[in-house]
Amino acid sequence: MNYYVHDSAIVDDGAKIGENTRIWHFVHVCGGAQIGVGCSLGQNVFIGNKVTIGNNVKIQNNVSVYDNVHLEDDVFCGPSMVFTNVYNPRSFIERKTEYRDTLVKQGTTLGANCTIVCGVTIGEYSLVGAGAVINKDVKPFALMVGVPAKQIGWISRYGEQLDLPLEGNGIAMCEHTGEQYQLENGFVSIQ
Repeated sequence: MNYYVHDSAIVDDGAKIGENTRIWHFVHVCGGAQIGVGCSLGQNVFIGNKVTIGNNVKIQNNVSVYDNVHLEDDVFCGPSMVFTNVYNPRSFIERKTEYRDTLVKQGTTLGANCTIVCGVTIGEYSLVGAGAVINKDVKPFALMVGVPAKQIGWISRYGEQLDLPLEGNGIAMCEHTGEQYQLENGFVSIQ
């Protein structure tokens, strides 16, 4: 075993866990889960069966990653943020065949206490602010806040707001890395 599991954690047989991953207090990883290299699962995290987690993913305390949620490499899940997998749950109607896929792309940050309504794709290196509610797809590099979340700007891979308009065209440079970003046709890309 090339990963760490705290004595209070439960890792069901069949779970695939990459090297140097750390699984902390009171975590439960279901048998069908796939977790990459160098991840950290904080206290009281739950990982469902039909979940894939990439490399270097940080999941802070009290987060449940339910079936049909897929996290790419370098995703950060802030404390007590929420994923869902059924769009219109009722306790008296079983909807396990109606789970919707949620994809969180590389480098995304999901702030503390935010909620991700199932069935969305969150673009790479975007940042969802604390307490925001995401109910539609998020563009790469978008900065999202509020309930429901609205885009208020663009964010660099480094995690700093870029000096770009929400719409139109523009070029900005990250002062920390020197990377140049271009806004064109409603999307930001690194040049």
